Amino acid sequence: WPSVAGVVLLALANTQAGWLAHDYIHGVDSFADRMRFMGPLCAGMSPLWWSDKHNKHHAMTNEIGVDEDIATDPVLFVRAPDPKNDSWHRRIQHLTVPLSFSMLFIVWRTDSIKVLWNELRKKKPRKGAITEAVLLAIHWTLVFALIPWHIIPIYILLSGLITAIITTATHQSEEMFENFNPDFVDNQFRSTRDASVRNPFSKWLWGGMQYQLEHHLFPSMPRSKYPALQPILKKFADVNKVPGGHRSSGAMELVWDNWKLYSEVAHAEPKPGAPPTRGRQHHVTAVP
Repeated sequence: WPSVAGVVLLALANTQAGWLAHDYIHGVDSFADRMRFMGPLCAGMSPLWWSDKHNKHHAMTNEIGVDEDIATDPVLFVRAPDPKNDSWHRRIQHLTVPLSFSMLFIVWRTDSIKVLWNELRKKKPRKGAITEAVLLAIHWTLVFALIPWHIIPIYILLSGLITAIITTATHQSEEMFENFNPDFVDNQFRSTRDASVRNPFSKWLWGGMQYQLEHHLFPSMPRSKYPALQPILKKFADVNKVPGGHRSSGAMELVWDNWKLYSEVAHAEPKPGAPPTRGRQHHVTAVP
């Protein structure tokens, strides 16, 4: 039982470290800028890697071929693919979702190391790359020095499961775009849904991500301000007749809808001509 409790507490701590690092890397203020070290030191992830990936997600949410957050195939498909991009695993993806979700932090931490490694091999690495590499080295040294080795992969997998359930539920069941949408506000309202969480533990566990639309429209706003912002955005949606309005569902309903999406895609026939979920470049000339 002590080991089980340790795994759960470490997983929760890892998830919360991720939420805090996410807030700090968004750069709410000068204090947040000084706290960017939390990403590599406490969460084991590179701010350089995260900024490249996450800023694109914010700018072009649910844009097929650009937003890496929905480019999860061939492990998880969010829409029926072209036959040449299909995988046998798609047919059972709804049954293996927990395992796939659990790999989140293993993938993210591996990507962080790869991005930093490639950056450090350049003649002139980007600002902060060396510091991040040192902090990542300290992070993993402390992890292996202080935590029993057999527990490490288990808490990372559990934390990945918790975090992936939250991060995927608020976008994937909403609209996706095959072409660039130049109306940023319209894009966010149509591709994002808030989660209604009622008890204090759930509010803490979601780390502010229950206010997903508020965060996407105002990513540098402190999360403590989002509850006051939500009714303002609801009124904005009503007054401006935004398609779908301000979208919000119960947390468990969101999770269920997300699983149903994976199930529907698993049973769908391949779609010839469907665009790939990654690889398309975005250029400012796309703006009319």
